[in-house]
Amino acid sequence: MVAGQGPTTQIAAHTWKRLSKDITAFRPDVIAYQITTYDWSTEARQRRTYEKLGRTARDAGAELVIVSAPPFTVDDFYKPYEKAIRSAPRAARQAAARSGGRIHYFDSAELWGTDSRARRAQRSSDGIHACQQGAAAFAKWFGEKLGKQYGFDPAPPRKWAQGAWTGSEHYAKLGCR
Repeated sequence: MVAGQGPTTQIAAHTWKRLSKDITAFRPDVIAYQITTYDWSTEARQRRTYEKLGRTARDAGAELVIVSAPPFTVDDFYKPYEKAIRSAPRAARQAAARSGGRIHYFDSAELWGTDSRARRAQRSSDGIHACQQGAAAFAKWFGEKLGKQYGFDPAPPRKWAQGAWTGSEHYAKLGCR
């Protein structure tokens, strides 16, 4: 989403071209955006982009919830962008603070902590991707956060945290700890 360095410039440009049209067609009340491992830019540009996304949501009659990325291993691929990866949550908090209540920031460190190697982080053996347990834990946590913010009771995990997806080969290949 943030047009910064490397491939993110093209990805962000393509996304912004369609976003307003798609949001208007969906007519959401809330838009959730999780900070990605690719929100590479300066802190000021990150904040401006999150504020722009907030305005786009507002113009469609929705509020924006920005969620921090889970902890992940900063490997050789991510190392050149480490400063931007670390500044994105600050930029998101700033955007929320300046939004007059139209942007909300949820810090997923409440769920996962900040160490990608910790058991609590529920990362795969690569230290980046989520395990199925991590995905389910996030869905439960996020549903509860949204429910508290917007006054509803989320579906209990027994309604959705079962089924074929939990045994998916996709997750088995991740080598979850």
